[in-house]
Amino acid sequence: MSAILLSFAVIFVAELGDKSQLMALTFATRYRMVPILIGITIATALVHAVSVLLGAVLAVSLPTSALNIAAGVAFLGFAAWTLRGDSLSDDEAAKAERMSNRSAIAAASGAFFLAELGDKTMLATITLASTHGAFAVWLGSTVGMVVADALAIVVGRLLGRRLPERTITIFASVMFVIFGVVLLLEGFGVI
Repeated sequence: MSAILLSFAVIFVAELGDKSQLMALTFATRYRMVPILIGITIATALVHAVSVLLGAVLAVSLPTSALNIAAGVAFLGFAAWTLRGDSLSDDEAAKAERMSNRSAIAAASGAFFLAELGDKTMLATITLASTHGAFAVWLGSTVGMVVADALAIVVGRLLGRRLPERTITIFASVMFVIFGVVLLLEGFGVI
């Protein structure tokens, strides 16, 4: 249960202000919320399954202390990446616009799957799966991302897309620093 909650929290925080949230907002302006969330869930479940598999392979290949140190450094990198910010490029926004004639579920699934490949949430899931149970990480990370994107859609619609992006970015970065420091301390045997 702790791995599920940890994965949920890490991925939820990683998704705040991410380009996937911006894509969710874009799709929500054209489609109903439920098909978009179904598409997001399908894509997230697939990407995170691959991520968990990669993390599990790393777990059997490397010693735990080395994994914790690498994970801690990765999380500090995620903090910097988050603080730098993420944006939806004009090309990505145009792709979302062109998909208006396709099924909303298929459009959202395809777009989110491609957007998440190599994204910080995928890398964070790999990192978590290298030190925690595969199924728990997959479940927690998938639910965390879907909830974060659902929140973006709801809040975006309620606030007319005027989210306090800087506050969200700083909060997410601080959370990554905390996770990173804890992992480094565990890796070096301090805690």
